[in-house]
Amino acid sequence: MKKPRSLKKSVLAAFAILPLAALLAGCAGAAGSDDVVKIGVVDESEPYWDAFTQAAADAGITVDLVNFATYEQPNPALTAGEIDLNQFQTVVFLANYNVASSQDLSAIGATAIYPLGLYSTQYTSVDEIQKGDTVAVPNDQSNMARALVVLQSVGLIELTDGGTISSSLDDIDTAASRVNVTALDASLTTTSLPDVAAAIVNNEFVGKAGLSFSDAIAQDDPADAKSVPYANVFAARAEDKDNATYQKLVEIYQTTKAVQDGVREASGDTAVLLTTPVSELEASRASVEADTTARK
Repeated sequence: MKKPRSLKKSVLAAFAILPLAALLAGCAGAAGSDDVVKIGVVDESEPYWDAFTQAAADAGITVDLVNFATYEQPNPALTAGEIDLNQFQTVVFLANYNVASSQDLSAIGATAIYPLGLYSTQYTSVDEIQKGDTVAVPNDQSNMARALVVLQSVGLIELTDGGTISSSLDDIDTAASRVNVTALDASLTTTSLPDVAAAIVNNEFVGKAGLSFSDAIAQDDPADAKSVPYANVFAARAEDKDNATYQKLVEIYQTTKAVQDGVREASGDTAVLLTTPVSELEASRASVEADTTARK
């Protein structure tokens, strides 16, 4: 069992300079044949992907899913042309990647927003968490900022910046906060639960850890009007954003009942399914990128 570890500075920038070959380990083959679309995902085992690939095949499009182990891999793979699209990230995550790596990947369609929940194996409510306890959050910038806002909303911490899409551990007012916060890879927050008072767990890791979505002792509201930056999206290289086949795949995801029902089921019926206009997604991405660049 790994003990919680502190966040190293500039996590995304660090990944941006890793050798591309290391990031693409396990991703065989090249994208780009006219009749096969390679899509990078992090949850290929979810049944709704079978429904999606079948619906795409019925429309004459062959989809090859390429599964990645961590969030840090699919965007470099897309940039390098190893895959054609990816679908795993929020607008904020995409924007932070673009800024950190000087890239211009684009959002071409929305999928869903998922609540971000706080889980504990020691306590059944936030009120039971003791002063000085440690809470774990994901260490990627987009999910960390969102997680910190959740912790602030339930009175566990205070943020000196009030809580924004760019909040980091450095923005925690430790004197005014009830708990200590440590940052871990998103895939490790669940395994940290025996060692911490509570942890923010990304939606896709909840079921894999044997947790139920109803176990969350706090969460944000994915239906909030200000939640567009946390919409999950299909992403493509900028030169491919108007590709008709890729746009058709977005439509298939958004309109195929078996896919939509599967997404709801996989999320414990917590997903808010989206058809947000691409113009809104891209406006949000540009705004986050501008804000992130200004803070550098």
